[in-house]
Amino acid sequence: MPVTAPPRPRTAGRNWIIAFIFVAGATWSIAGLDVTLARLLGAPADAWNILHRMFPPAFNEVYQRGVVGKVFESVYIAWIGTIIGAVVSLPLAFLAATNVSPRWIRTPIRQIFNAVRAVPELILAVILIPITGLGPWAGALAIGIHSVGTLGKWACEAIENSDHGPVEAVEACGGVWVSGMRWGVLPQVMPVITSYWLFRFEINVRASAVLGMIGAGGVGAELVSQLVFRNFPAVGAVLAITVAVVLSIDALSAFVRRRIITGGGPTKNRNQEATADLTGLKY
Repeated sequence: MPVTAPPRPRTAGRNWIIAFIFVAGATWSIAGLDVTLARLLGAPADAWNILHRMFPPAFNEVYQRGVVGKVFESVYIAWIGTIIGAVVSLPLAFLAATNVSPRWIRTPIRQIFNAVRAVPELILAVILIPITGLGPWAGALAIGIHSVGTLGKWACEAIENSDHGPVEAVEACGGVWVSGMRWGVLPQVMPVITSYWLFRFEINVRASAVLGMIGAGGVGAELVSQLVFRNFPAVGAVLAITVAVVLSIDALSAFVRRRIITGGGPTKNRNQEATADLTGLKY
């Protein structure tokens, strides 16, 4: 008997519908932004005009104004905010994971994560400034609160993807829920969660620079001040210093994250041995 090929799924019509929805949505969005062809054609020349005014950057002027210290103030804000988010989100992530927590506990915590992520750092900073006053503390709290939602979601997904065998081994030995999380789950997920913390720190460095524009500390206030006075050489210097610091932090953080995930070493070996021992107890 001749062999016939299986019928191909009829996806052509569905693909055309998806493409039409995409094009219609893009067209509707562009119309809502009031983007005209003249503005699009004139944008490159306007951008080049602004960039041309920034050169040569006035590094000496901004150095005398203490911009370097303000750039590092943005880094401090991001670091404190990341620590706040990491410390608060880690225990909540265990309570929100579907494989280790009952529904009546995890559902409200997951909704808290969703609500916190829905509010941008800028809005949180505007709410916190009347409470804490102008300065870096408002920015650190805003970044920390927003990081709780993001880091909590990421850590929750890492916990849900962990192997349940070590937890069963701890329970077979008479361990309680906390012991199972400490010795069965935490050694598995901690390298991944730590890499998430570092990645979030990279994001927070950029966010802290923006928060300074509304008085929440950092280099943003200096950037807005120079833009108001049309001092474009100083703007170019501030941007150059900020970009250099951010790129350095990104490169260092990426290196550390690679070492945590794939670098091996004594810490990773100890975690693997501990997991193997607990799994062996099950049998």
